[in-house]
Amino acid sequence: GLDRRPLSGTEGPMKLFLVIAAAIFAAGCSVPKLEAPECSEARPALREFYSAHFGGNMLFSKERLEEKRRHLTDRFYQTLTAATGDADPFTSGTADVPRAFRLGECEKITEGRTSFEVLLFWRDETRTEQRAIRVELERTGDAWLIDKVKN
Repeated sequence: GLDRRPLSGTEGPMKLFLVIAAAIFAAGCSVPKLEAPECSEARPALREFYSAHFGGNMLFSKERLEEKRRHLTDRFYQTLTAATGDADPFTSGTADVPRAFRLGECEKITEGRTSFEVLLFWRDETRTEQRAIRVELERTGDAWLIDKVKN
C-alpha cells in the first residue's frame, strides 16, 4: 500500500527540488547534433553572401556578377561569366526569384569543402512554395568561397 504518513517540514520541498533538478538535468542531457568544424566556419560566409544577394537585385548580369566575385572561387566565377540571360544562378536558376532563404543542414565533403542545403521561399497572393538547393563552398586561403550551386 501507500505510505499515508504526513510529510515532515522539509520532505515536501526536498522532493519538489529533486523533481525539478531531475527535469533540468534531463533537459540538459539532450545530445545536440554537432556540426563539422568546416561547416561552422563556412556558415557565416554563406549567410553574408545570401543576405546581400537577397537585399539587392537578384537577376543576373555581368555587372552584378562582378560585385559578387569576392564570394566565388575563380572556377565558379569563370563558369558564370559564360552564362547568358537574366536567370539567377544563385537561387532558382530562373528569372522567378524567391522572396526569402534559410540555411539548412551542412555536410563536410572533404577537408576544406562543405555542402549546404539552402531553403528558398516564394510567397505571394497565388502561391506559397519552398525549394531546396545545394551550395558547395571551398576554403581558399582564409576565406570560404562558393564553388557550386545545384538547383
